[in-house]
Amino acid sequence: MSLALWLTGTMVLAVMAYYFLGYDQGAVSVFGSDTHVHEFVHDARHFLGFPCH
Repeated sequence: MSLALWLTGTMVLAVMAYYFLGYDQGAVSVFGSDTHVHEFVHDARHFLGFPCH
């Protein structure tokens, strides 16, 4: 049971990190037209090879 909980938690965090670093573009953001998250991770996106503009 403990292993399943750790794997689930790790997967949830990984999916959230992927969304915010790789998909959140402001226009399609879950936060509406607010681009604070996009600007916060902007340099990390380019470093990891995700295009954003």
